[in-house]
Amino acid sequence: MLHRSMRIWLAGACALLGFTAPALHAADDPKEILRRAMRMDARNRELERTYTYVERHEQRTLDGKGAVKHRESTTWDVTPLRRITYRRLIQRDDKPLSPAEETQQAAARKRREAALQKADERRAAETPAERQKRLAARDRARQQEQRDKDEIVDGFDLHLIGEEQIDGIPVWVIDGAPRPGYKFKSSQFINVVSRMKGRIWIAKSDYQPVRIDAETTGTISFGGFLARIYKGTRVQVEYTYVNGEIWLPKRMSFSVSGRILLLKGLREEGDSAYSGYQKFSTDSRVVSTEE
Repeated sequence: MLHRSMRIWLAGACALLGFTAPALHAADDPKEILRRAMRMDARNRELERTYTYVERHEQRTLDGKGAVKHRESTTWDVTPLRRITYRRLIQRDDKPLSPAEETQQAAARKRREAALQKADERRAAETPAERQKRLAARDRARQQEQRDKDEIVDGFDLHLIGEEQIDGIPVWVIDGAPRPGYKFKSSQFINVVSRMKGRIWIAKSDYQPVRIDAETTGTISFGGFLARIYKGTRVQVEYTYVNGEIWLPKRMSFSVSGRILLLKGLREEGDSAYSGYQKFSTDSRVVSTEE
């Protein structure tokens, strides 16, 4: 199985490329527009955290000839829970959970809420020095994120290749790839992004992504040499316009080959479908699996 953290890194790479892709005109400087468009990223992420939705993920393991030898799926209810996004398993292989699994999910939710409550209590009891240390760590993380964004601006070639319409929406079509010979710095995120190329379809009305198609151009390592993803791994993401304010994922698919622990070969494909987006409130619950 492709570890979920590996999928998150690949999807995160695509998301950053998508949310930060510029609205381009032939006479514009792509890098300057890219820097301006990146300012939308924080806003979009904050808005996304205000929505509940259902995510269904299916993963298929392939044999050496590319035939499916194993298939499984999980369906999750995703909800903002104070400072985090909480994922609750609601179906396995499109079947309801057993009573025992439902009890486990309820217990996991209580443990997470208790942990958040303790974190709130620790924050309330912080000394000025402890608070300063925590905020400094947060600032360092933000600064690293900004450095990663600057790396994309400096290290990628961007080309406007045309204009299209997707579902009646005018979009720019942009190709991006790492600049030959550019020396990327070695953050874990940049380790992924610097080995990807892709095409991004950007809505002309609000500079947000409508579709992303990305492919790895070299081997990507995770956790040192514990796992590797080989050249040719592909990730595709489609977005949908929600509530007149934000484009959110509608579907993500991937195909990957690699190796786990340098011993076990990996060849998988899968897709995730996102539905039932609702603004979160204490009265809104995305619990139905019939949507």
